[in-house]
Amino acid sequence: MIVIGYLMWALALLVIAGAVAATVLAARLARPRLALLALVPVAGGLLAAAFGLRLLPDPSAYAVVLALGIAALGVLAGSPLTVIVLDLAARDTPVRRGTHGGILIRRERTGEEQEVLRGGTTIGYLERAAIVGAIALGHPEVIAALIAIKGLGRFSELDSSAARERFIIGTLASMIWASACAVLVVVTTA
Repeated sequence: MIVIGYLMWALALLVIAGAVAATVLAARLARPRLALLALVPVAGGLLAAAFGLRLLPDPSAYAVVLALGIAALGVLAGSPLTVIVLDLAARDTPVRRGTHGGILIRRERTGEEQEVLRGGTTIGYLERAAIVGAIALGHPEVIAALIAIKGLGRFSELDSSAARERFIIGTLASMIWASACAVLVVVTTA
């Protein structure tokens, strides 16, 4: 059983490392579908936890290494996965992106085109890092503060229905992914 534990740990580490590499490539090559590989270790880990399978070797150092990889997936894979969700939500409406990473919308009041929700990628990385850290440290109440800060910070940009829709869908997709990874981090190190 000890050998199986070490083999399972090595396999899990290899799968997580592959998913992190695919996620980095997804961001670098602007091919968000590559990040779907991140679903494999996270879904597999959550399923194993749901069925009570504990196949890792005993020393906690092995679990910590896996947890760090899962945390990296929680932060990094959230961006391309959120892009996939946003693209699915806007299937009928082409989204034009601005030069600074935001989206171009036509203001309902003035009719002029403006770039809104700039910096969403960077904000997403920080948000997911905070969520993974908060849940891993046992302080999920931090998420409420994150939602409040994000909503207040973006309030002036949300006067368009397109901007509101992307903000809500993107935020929920990003937070759900980070939370799922954070739960897996907690389960892995427990």
